[in-house]
This record gives sequence, structure tokens and C-alpha cells, in this order.
Amino acid sequence: MKKILIITAAFLSIMSQSCISDDWEDKSVNTAVVEQPIPGKFLKNVLIEDYTGTWCQYCPRVLFGLDKVEEEHLDAYPVSIHIANNPNTDPYIFPANTLQQAMGVSGLPTAMLNRNILWDNETTTTEIKNLIKPNSDLGIALNSTVASGNINLDVNIKFVENFSGLKLIVYVLEDGLYADQTNATSFFGGINPIPNYEHNHVLKSCLTDLVNGVALSGTSNGATITQNFTIPVPSNIANVNNISFVAFVVDSTGRAINVRGAEPNITQTFQENL
Repeated sequence: MKKILIITAAFLSIMSQSCISDDWEDKSVNTAVVEQPIPGKFLKNVLIEDYTGTWCQYCPRVLFGLDKVEEEHLDAYPVSIHIANNPNTDPYIFPANTLQQAMGVSGLPTAMLNRNILWDNETTTTEIKNLIKPNSDLGIALNSTVASGNINLDVNIKFVENFSGLKLIVYVLEDGLYADQTNATSFFGGINPIPNYEHNHVLKSCLTDLVNGVALSGTSNGATITQNFTIPVPSNIANVNNISFVAFVVDSTGRAINVRGAEPNITQTFQENL
């Protein structure tokens, strides 16, 4: 296999960052089952968490895949989590050790879908398309305001089934960050390094616990709940005009049930089937 997820506690305790070989197999198979939208239910989007680094020579294959996700306008929300042992090797490092260990991430690149599925062939979008569904039992809508150096974000969640044990996780991302990207792949013309590469959807802040989020209550059929976050713009944001938000709900196993993203100063409605 191109990647092995190491999940034993003993190994995780000594885990170090490494770059995984570009020798991978294409395991993407179209297993999509056509579903008809059920009125009242919601579009199920896909969360993509990409563990990456500007220093990682094989990470451009995932960057290539994320570009395809955006080019195809898929209902998926990428989050680029930059990690490294040496802070001098990547200007966008985010302290995500607890999440790495929880997900069993032992090397880069690793991209997880909905926190429970390895994106095995990151250069195609088939696996992501298979996970986009029309009938989620909960929907998310974000209302965001960014002004005078402050963020005011409402995460609205609507339910059409009874749930328990749900938790909410909220990210602040930044686009338009430029740094050379090490490249040992044939993607992007095989150039090494890729000069002044534009890094997007870079994780800059988590407004909840990174792994366990914040517990949700009132998650019953027919209910709509709101979680508000009012904070200063994080000090590590280079350009406030380039920030965005991703909010997702996980179940008791840690699997993302649904996800939604938004730019600043947006009022969303639920992606509800009519």
C-alpha cells in the first residue's frame, strides 16, 4: 500500500514526521449509489483534512487532487493542516499532534475524508464523489461577520432525526499564502521546488477542541440549535480578507456527519431538499 495508518499507542508515542513515497496504487472505485433527494433532508458534504507540509516532497500529489476538487466545484471542504518536526521548515505549521495521533497519521501526505476514511488515490476525485449524498439527517448553515478585527460566527444546525453524543468542531482557515513547495512528483511540471506556490485553506485556528470539539445539546428531531463564536481575528492571520470558516459535526465515533464552509460576511440558508 502507498500508506499505512499506524494506530498502536506504542508507535504513536514515538511518531515522527516523514514523507511517504510516491509509490501508490490507484484504488479509487466508483461505488456511488444514486439516491433521490428526500424532502426535508440535507445535502451531505465532505470534509477533507490534508496533513501536509511545504517541506514534503510527495505532498504535491494531494495538492493536485485538491485543485481538481475545486475545479469540479464538488461539495467538499478542504482543510490543509501543515505539520513538521522543525518549525523552520514550514511557515504555516499548526499544532495538531493530538489530532494526528487520534487519526493515526504517521507520515505525509495523508488526507482523511470525514475523519474516518483515507483518501487513497488523492489524484482523482472519485472517492469524494462517492461520499457526497443528498440525504443527511442534519444540516449546517453559517452566518459570519468579520469587522474591526473581530469575528462573529453563528453555526446553525438543524436536525430531522434524534441524535446524541454529537460534537461541533470549527476551523478558521486562510487562503493566498505563498511559499516554495518541495516536489518530487511529476505534478506541476515536476518542478522542484515549486516556486512561490499558493497555499490555500490553511488551518490557522480551531475555535473548539481540535479532536473532541464542543458537545452539542438539544439535538432532537425538528430542532435547530445555534453555537456562537465571538473572538478577535487570530494573530497569525496574514490577510483578514483571505480567511474562511469550516464547521463540522462529528458523532460519538469521531466521524464527520456533515460539514459546511463559508467566507466572511455571509448569511447561509440550510441546504435542505425541497
